[in-house]
Amino acid sequence: MNIRSACLKLVILAIASLPLFLSPAFAWGCKGHQTVALIAERHLTPEARQYFDALLKENPIDPQLKRYCGNFAGSFFGDSSTWPDDIRGSRNNGPWHYIDIPRGAARAPLSKYCSDSGCVTQAIADQLAILKDTRADAKKRAEALRYIIHFVGDLHMPLHATTNNDEGGNCVPVGYFRRVPKEHNHSYTPNLHSLWDTTILERDMEGADPREYADFLDQAFSRDMAAWQTDGIQVDDWAWESHNLAESFAYGKLRPKDRVEAPAPVHSCSDDNNVGERLLQLHFVVGEKYQQAAADVVEKRIAQAGIRLAMILNDAFSTFQKTQ
Repeated sequence: MNIRSACLKLVILAIASLPLFLSPAFAWGCKGHQTVALIAERHLTPEARQYFDALLKENPIDPQLKRYCGNFAGSFFGDSSTWPDDIRGSRNNGPWHYIDIPRGAARAPLSKYCSDSGCVTQAIADQLAILKDTRADAKKRAEALRYIIHFVGDLHMPLHATTNNDEGGNCVPVGYFRRVPKEHNHSYTPNLHSLWDTTILERDMEGADPREYADFLDQAFSRDMAAWQTDGIQVDDWAWESHNLAESFAYGKLRPKDRVEAPAPVHSCSDDNNVGERLLQLHFVVGEKYQQAAADVVEKRIAQAGIRLAMILNDAFSTFQKTQ
């Protein structure tokens, strides 16, 4: 009994420490990113698939790297999709994963909202330039490919393209069904960002693995994919799509209403007159109605991210072919 009690305490401590370990800007979690990658993989041309698989295989991820999501067997794309979150702390490139467009902002060039440390749209452009440079070091090009696989997924998560002085919803405590938000070290769980990252998605998956979920989304959106492809590669438009969905769904369907704040610098939930505590007092609670509306958005964004990622990579491969 003493051994079991000690083990139980260790498990509880490990779970309690997760909010401290996890970055406040993870999008889609493990399964969501893997699903995006698997959908993209299926929509590559056979030649592009062979080329990119070889690039990843010949320049593997460091086997000593601690993988938060673990290794994903059977797919170089699926395995690559979560690597940027594993190394973001050591490389200090967290801002590459999102773009902070304030709620209520009028559409403008995204450079206005890209920080000096970078942002997701700029990171996609920069890494795509490296990938397309066939004279560049192969290891760097493989890393660029992994970044692109991940960042296109990030870009399609609504709360990675908006902020309300709340770190993309991380400082918005939200009750979820029977779960009550708790404060720990100036952070809150559950919060709006974490719900859209993983919780809503995984509830919608109903226990399916990423391959099953990719099958489902491929079939569910098969009639829409040709139109997405016809629209072409429009990275800035995709960012504004996410921003608008955050406004209309992620924030827009919260009750009571979460007012739009005047933009202010925020580095923790204690900033901006203790924004996290102020929002906690509003007692946001969401249930089945919110879950279903959000799940519909999540499904479409995951599917769009996969198709659009394939478009970007097919186009990049076509560029290689023209220069050879």
